[in-house]
This record gives sequence, C-alpha cells and structure tokens, in this order.
Amino acid sequence: MSLRPLTPEERADALQKAAAARVARAAAKDRLKSGELSIAQLLSASETDEAIARMRVVELLEALPRIGHVRAVAIMDRLGIAASRRVRGLGIHQRAALVDFMNEK
Repeated sequence: MSLRPLTPEERADALQKAAAARVARAAAKDRLKSGELSIAQLLSASETDEAIARMRVVELLEALPRIGHVRAVAIMDRLGIAASRRVRGLGIHQRAALVDFMNEK
C-alpha cells in the first residue's frame, strides 16, 4: 500500500517541521555539550518535546564531552541499550541506568 502523494503545501509544511526538529535537537545537543543541560533533564524534556524524543541515544551520548562514537556504542552495550534505540524508546530501567552511569563519570 503506497502513500498518497503530498500536495506542494503539505510537502512544504513537512519540510519546515523537519527543519525545526533538527534545530531543536541540535540546540539540545549543544546545551548538553556545554553542561547547561544534564542527561536527566534531557530525558525529562523528551516526555514533552517530540524532537528530543526522536533523537537517537547514540547521538545524545556523542554530544557529551570526551565521548565519541566508539565510546558511546560501548556505553550503550554495557547498559543493554540497542544501537538503534531512540530516546523515546528507552525503558524506565534503561533511563535510570543511563543517568546513573553518567553521574558516576
């Protein structure tokens, strides 16, 4: 079953919405990198902010200082979080484990 083609107005609205979501995710990652925002605060914000909820967990970890892709994947593996997981898809225990792990560092 294919989707119906979008009208030019619908396509423009979708593109604008996607751009706004990318800007919101980038701003959240910048605030995380600067220390202005903690992992716990970002996870709380994801409950109301759709853009943050759709961010991949690996991107969230890579936004932290001194954490690159390899270390982010290792952290996720240690905590039992799938590589493709998004913030919205984290369970209660995974959220708590992630916050606890980052507070230990």
